[in-house]
Amino acid sequence: MKNIINYKVGVTGGIGSGKSTVCRMFEVLGLPVFYADQRAIELIHSDAVLISLYRNLFGMDIYQNGVLDRKRVSEMIFNNQSLITEVQNAVHPAVRKDFNNWATQQKSDVVLMEAAVLFEGGGHLFLDDVILVTAPEEMRVNRVMLRDSVSREQVLSRMRNQWTDDKKITLSKYVITADNNELLIPQVLDVYHQLIKRSNEILKTVV
Repeated sequence: MKNIINYKVGVTGGIGSGKSTVCRMFEVLGLPVFYADQRAIELIHSDAVLISLYRNLFGMDIYQNGVLDRKRVSEMIFNNQSLITEVQNAVHPAVRKDFNNWATQQKSDVVLMEAAVLFEGGGHLFLDDVILVTAPEEMRVNRVMLRDSVSREQVLSRMRNQWTDDKKITLSKYVITADNNELLIPQVLDVYHQLIKRSNEILKTVV
């Protein structure tokens, strides 16, 4: 029977930081990754409580053929902090519960949760540690402009909704730099070995 004690570690970073690339490397090394943002979208379309909440807040027709009109939701909550808070207070706990259920089903004693706004939503408080992926702002802007075919101002606007790396670093146990100067693979391998070591230490305290 699998030990259900997991070392739960968040993986976060500003938009365009390279955290998705880092997560794929960890997956190659055998660590399972829970993609919180992607899972949140799935839950919004499948969880009865969340569907009811969205309909109450944004109208019964906010779902068309079972698909949430996310563009309309974005327009309605823009600069409406009370609506944003109400949505976050429902979605974040649902995602955390889903993550914890998922974690107990994994064979690995180390499980990762990738989330773009982990600190901003207080998600780090429910995890054991956090890996922060960083990159220079200009590099991140260029990456996102190329990836999403959006303007520079659109990228900067999204960045303004996220904490700065300086603020995140103080709350992160591990930091990986994805700036094309420092080799990425050695950094990921180093953090991987630290994760395994820390996981073994945790397991010893509960056996």
